[in-house]
Amino acid sequence: SEAGGSWATAPGQQLLALFYLLPPGQSSFGTVEEVPNYVEKSIPFFLAFMGLEFVVSWVQKRKLPGRVNDGISSLSLGILSRLPDVLFRSVELISYIYVWNNYRLFELPWDSPWTWYLTLLGVDFAYYFFHRISHEVNILWAAHQVHHSSEDYNLFTALRQSLLQKYTSWIFNLPMALFIPPSVFAVHLQFNLLYQFWIHTEVITNLGPLEWILNTPSHHRVHHGRNPYCIDKNYGGTLIIWDRIFGTFEAEDAKVVYGLTHPVNSFDPIMVQLRPLAHIWNTFWATPGFCNKLSVIFKGPGWGPGKPRLGLPEEIPVITGKEIPFNPSVPAYLNCYAVVHFAVIVDLYTELLGTVTTLSQGTILLRIGFIILSLTSFGLLMENR
Repeated sequence: SEAGGSWATAPGQQLLALFYLLPPGQSSFGTVEEVPNYVEKSIPFFLAFMGLEFVVSWVQKRKLPGRVNDGISSLSLGILSRLPDVLFRSVELISYIYVWNNYRLFELPWDSPWTWYLTLLGVDFAYYFFHRISHEVNILWAAHQVHHSSEDYNLFTALRQSLLQKYTSWIFNLPMALFIPPSVFAVHLQFNLLYQFWIHTEVITNLGPLEWILNTPSHHRVHHGRNPYCIDKNYGGTLIIWDRIFGTFEAEDAKVVYGLTHPVNSFDPIMVQLRPLAHIWNTFWATPGFCNKLSVIFKGPGWGPGKPRLGLPEEIPVITGKEIPFNPSVPAYLNCYAVVHFAVIVDLYTELLGTVTTLSQGTILLRIGFIILSLTSFGLLMENR
């Protein structure tokens, strides 16, 4: 299995995995232990495609696709979201394996292409509903909003992930554990996530007939927009068919303005994660009536007493086209320092991933603490604090 794992993550195979193009015969495994860590092994490709996006954007528009402060913020949030996996096995896999071991109804063959394709559909279907509920339930939105908090839209934004979201998303995958082997699920859980990396870009405009079936950069730009026509649309992960079936599809029209309707205005990764939770906490205590307090938590982010579950569409801020992203002015040398020091932290993080099995728990915790302290410091520096 060790040789198989090495072969399965050769550069060519890894590149195909990034686009969900690795066929069943090359991505089916008998046990979870044999499944490669496709996400971690994709880091060099993430960096390469980010560089390519900069080149293409400069050729197309004579401008870069993002800013130093926002890009470092996105990457910091991506690293922060993965740090718990250094200490613990993924909660998504732990819960899935538990249900499989104790409650499965029957067992589909792990090496069947039919099982592979069924799992592709199942994982994406579960993702659609979890993603939709994450926009429609305030407490879940408080976690998911991290991914939407960037006011740029580029491949850096794809890595801007929530630290907390995975601790609720696992519930939606459990029905598959009744009949789909964990090793097959573990592959598609990663492929579904990896596919969503490349659609976070403005340099790809339209993919023709594929737009009817696949989630594409055009569809996902709409999802990240704060224009009124973009709100709560295009939830799909790999496929856009679920949005077309359930009435949440919206084609790209007016120029999309990215970010939250009420921007967080911070590059501090801890602040971006926790400020919405603090807002819910304060609103909960300020809202009269027990039922209303529960509604603050379980209805939409735009809900208020006397309003529909998802709030009033007319209260969504109007887009004028003159919106200015949060962009504090800092000296050029400070940006240079942040980039260089961040590169050092990325190297420390990747080295931690490669040596975690040989380190003591105390050493691991100290390194994680140092990484978090550094990422937070970069955010504060880029806010001139």
